[in-house]
Amino acid sequence: MEQSDLNSSEVISILNEIMEYELAGVVRYTHSSLMVVGPHRLPIVEFLKEQANESLQHAQQAGELLTGLDGHPSQKIAKIVETNNHSIKDILEESLAHEMHALNLYKKMLGVVEGFSVYLEEYTRNLIGQEEQHQLELRKMLKDFS
Repeated sequence: MEQSDLNSSEVISILNEIMEYELAGVVRYTHSSLMVVGPHRLPIVEFLKEQANESLQHAQQAGELLTGLDGHPSQKIAKIVETNNHSIKDILEESLAHEMHALNLYKKMLGVVEGFSVYLEEYTRNLIGQEEQHQLELRKMLKDFS
């Protein structure tokens, strides 16, 4: 990787933002999984727990890249808005908004690394694909509510 061509400080900053947001996702999805009630509880709780675990993995991946680029991983967590709306529809809509923001962070990262690092491009494109897949799943889950 030609780090002289890559704006490492900007990449490190974005990776810290990603890490903070993904860690907030761990908290958000864990909280949401505890708030689900009703006849569809079990599969939705399982889905939300999977999202929490995946958010943790994504935060860890971002942290590994950060330290590989001589950055220092943040210990902060992005702000989590508590709406106190805990219907399944509300939880899924908030999850969709969370995934949309995450997607935008990865797209921001892609704009900085594209053409400078195949490795960072592939990492970012993979995460963009995963976030897009999550959005499709959430949109499908929300169809019963429209």
